[in-house]
Amino acid sequence: MAPLKPLRLRCSVQNYDWGRIGEESKVSKLFSSNSQSEIDPRKPYAELWMGTHPSGPSFVVGSGIDGSDCDLKSWVDENPGAVGEKVVEKWGRDLPFLFKVLSVAKALSIQAHPDKELAQVLNKMHPSIYKDSSHKPEMAVALTEFEALCGFVSLEELKGVLNSVPEIVELVGHVEAGQVMNIKENDGEEKVKAVLKSIFTQLMSASKDAVSGVVSKMRNRLNIENKVRALTEKEQLALRLEKQYPADVGVISSFFFNYVKLKPGEALYLGANEPHAYLYGECIECMATSDNVVRAGLTPKFRDVQTLCSMLTYKQGFPEILRGILLNPYVKRYMPPYDEFEVDRCCLPSGVSVVFPAVPGPSIFIVMAGDGSMHTDSTEDGITEGDVFFVPAKTMISITAAFVGDGNVDAFGALELYRAGVNSRCLE
Repeated sequence: MAPLKPLRLRCSVQNYDWGRIGEESKVSKLFSSNSQSEIDPRKPYAELWMGTHPSGPSFVVGSGIDGSDCDLKSWVDENPGAVGEKVVEKWGRDLPFLFKVLSVAKALSIQAHPDKELAQVLNKMHPSIYKDSSHKPEMAVALTEFEALCGFVSLEELKGVLNSVPEIVELVGHVEAGQVMNIKENDGEEKVKAVLKSIFTQLMSASKDAVSGVVSKMRNRLNIENKVRALTEKEQLALRLEKQYPADVGVISSFFFNYVKLKPGEALYLGANEPHAYLYGECIECMATSDNVVRAGLTPKFRDVQTLCSMLTYKQGFPEILRGILLNPYVKRYMPPYDEFEVDRCCLPSGVSVVFPAVPGPSIFIVMAGDGSMHTDSTEDGITEGDVFFVPAKTMISITAAFVGDGNVDAFGALELYRAGVNSRCLE
């Protein structure tokens, strides 16, 4: 049986080119503190990974026989009691969730994540691209104002797009555009989806030369019109994306998606086969343990347009925004409709303590800001920004914020941390 005490983790960083550069990135500061490494002022720091995925493993500090760091996946495999009986029964000797912090400077790819059935097929056919056979539902909790594209706009808005963005009609043809303009809501959901799938596939499959021509034409038109009228948010976004990814089909296809702006503390969840692209800002992200991404625009990476267009659900309408459920005055919980994960956000005033009750599954905690201490019945650890802990199943912990200044308990946010765990509904 594993010792029921929090284990300090050393975590991995991803330097994707869309990440924020050097010390502008929250990820860089967290990683530097977590690993005692220097920040390279020229490098992008995009994602901090906390979990057991082999593409970005975490290590249990000092857990090896010789005092070296042991990777968390191996440690969990040798100590299955640490994840709890219910988790082992459902997912085996591994964490079912992957926890991340993202620092986004420019748009990520237009993408979707496969469901379990498709993930198994893609992993078998292209193991070098789709490196695991898991699905990847995910949730982003905004740390700053956070922008994303998510899901298809309503039929009414799509018709407005075809009227106001002539370059799309030029790219897909008048026949394809006419099918959208002539369809009605009462024609039935399946017919609407079929028409949307047809025009979107036509758009995403257009030749590079054709796309380059219409993107250039749209940019020139909007720059001229901007002198005589205020551009819409979507038009301003298209110009921004064009600067980041010139001549990219994602610039044009952005008009098909909902433009979502999250305030700090708001969350967005994304199911399998739903199109999305993160655009700007910093967030906490949690997902099923997978790195399967099918891309088709706004990226220099491999594009699998045929797979993306065939896998999407083509649901329309604005996504649900989660604002969290208060568990107590200091802790808010975000519970998406997926078994693998949930996220708690904890903001403690100076000198105040809060208890995280023992739960039947494992947790990972990250300290985002401030200082304090973490207690169990038998242990105490000082905690500070960048510290990450694995907390075994059935372990109650207490967190106390350090005193700030004169110890005024109204100094809210003296300690900010986040916890990822298995969805409570699944452990009941």
